[in-house]
Amino acid sequence: MGYKETYQSWLDDPYFDEKTKEELRSISGDEKEIEERFYKNLEFGTAGLRGIIGAGTNRMNIYTVRKATQGLANYILKVGGAQKGVAIAYDSRHMNTEFADCAALCLAANGIKAYVFESLRPTPELSFAVRYLHCIAGINITASHNPAEYNGYKVYWEDGAQITPPHDTGIMDEVAKVAGWSEVKTMEKDEAVIGDLYQVIGANVDAPYLEALKSQVLHPEAIRAMAKDLKIVYTPLHGTGNIPARKIMRQLGFENVYVVDEQRLPDGDFPTVPYPNPEAEDAFVLGLELAKKVDADLVLATDPDADRLGVRVKDKDGVYHDLTGNMSGSLLADYEIGQRRAVKGLPEDGALISTIVSSNMAGAIAKYYGVNFIEVLTGFKYIGQQILKMEETGKGTYLFGFEESYGCLIGTHARDKDAIVAVMALCEAAAFYKQQGKTLWDVMIEMYERLGYYKDAIKSVGLAGKEGLEKIRSIMETLRSNPPEQIGGYRVLAIRDYKKDERVDLATGKKSTTGLPESNVLYYELEEDAWVCARPSGTEPKIKFYYGVRGTSLADADAKSEHMDAEIGALIDKMM
Repeated sequence: MGYKETYQSWLDDPYFDEKTKEELRSISGDEKEIEERFYKNLEFGTAGLRGIIGAGTNRMNIYTVRKATQGLANYILKVGGAQKGVAIAYDSRHMNTEFADCAALCLAANGIKAYVFESLRPTPELSFAVRYLHCIAGINITASHNPAEYNGYKVYWEDGAQITPPHDTGIMDEVAKVAGWSEVKTMEKDEAVIGDLYQVIGANVDAPYLEALKSQVLHPEAIRAMAKDLKIVYTPLHGTGNIPARKIMRQLGFENVYVVDEQRLPDGDFPTVPYPNPEAEDAFVLGLELAKKVDADLVLATDPDADRLGVRVKDKDGVYHDLTGNMSGSLLADYEIGQRRAVKGLPEDGALISTIVSSNMAGAIAKYYGVNFIEVLTGFKYIGQQILKMEETGKGTYLFGFEESYGCLIGTHARDKDAIVAVMALCEAAAFYKQQGKTLWDVMIEMYERLGYYKDAIKSVGLAGKEGLEKIRSIMETLRSNPPEQIGGYRVLAIRDYKKDERVDLATGKKSTTGLPESNVLYYELEEDAWVCARPSGTEPKIKFYYGVRGTSLADADAKSEHMDAEIGALIDKMM
């Protein structure tokens, strides 16, 4: 059936409600819009669903959510996990409660109990809840930092991490098998509650989650000493972080926490920012204004589902510096591992985990402290997978994990990145160093001097729609068929093709395996500890070029990074 026929079937079929049909009638005659909405089914990938909210097979709506949930339910029944139930959370996005209840009632109709949070909660608390309640799976209704028109549906497994093999492909297969709407089950909410298949959760999970976070504090004495002096500005960017972030800071004793009032309340329109991404400068405009008024030491911003944390830190001259995800991740890794060594000592099998697109500084930190360094594919679920492996085998002790996209995890209470625990740890680190007369920027420079001036960045190319997907495929094919011999003035030493599970040493021609799962990613190892990685985004219609250089000073690293950026831009232009 073509997209026009599918469009018409939604208009004719009594299964779809009148509100949906009204929306579809409003685009009658707009061939491009009809095609975009119906040329394919919204893909259930390894992270679940993510798309623009609206009517159609290629949109986020109650029907696509319910169909995905039926596939998940079929898989849970297949593996015999129905009796454990599923935890469900949501952030401040539009259609958040509708999608959460839609999923819960589909599960209930399949005999699987749903534990649904009473109101919006951070992603890491959903990860914690799955483990705390001994659920077989979790569902989080969120589109993370995407623009306001998006929503999403992330699936977690019983270890608390987003689904990985074999469960990801198993669930994807079951979703694909749901051929028609008649196969999708649902039931009335009152009936589900009476049948003990729908249970509201909240404070019973909040309290143990926060206690788990507080157990990770290394220097409570520094917090007590600096609680009155350290000034913190925080913004939840209209998302889920407001209550838990403020509560954890208050419970630890921080007295000077200033919240950006205009961004305090949940709002799916995200009216004060173009889009709610703590990586973007726009996200910090209001926070920096407040910081300058109160002379804050640091400015913190969490994204809508509070798994990512953006940071600005003040130096001794009163200048605020942006810490990228690589910088804040490295700073926290150095603090957590270094101070754990000082306070408790380090285990012989301790490990720092990061992703292949994160800074090479991660490996340098691991080497400095003599701990193991583990690299995984992009996506925090692979860090969670390594934690599970350590637990199951008894080999390895998790110390810290981070990825370049502004996410880290301290402790093993959750298996996803946790901006609430990162807020706590950065405030603790700021207090610890302030007691020594240092700013966090001073500590960052000390790290650079000790390990090298690493600078990492991303160049993204947005290519939306059907034509965009085809162009992304074309770019990756061109890179594979005509690999560059040098990038940014650096000679290519080796190429890793994760789709082929192959690493080729260009000097010797020797081939070896990457040791990681198959993924459509190309990685170029360059001279002088520089690197470039090409990867289609898994959550946005983009292709991303990650890259990193190592300089002898801030100025040298900046110059090398700018040159690399220009060279990658020229390479992209040739392929467009």
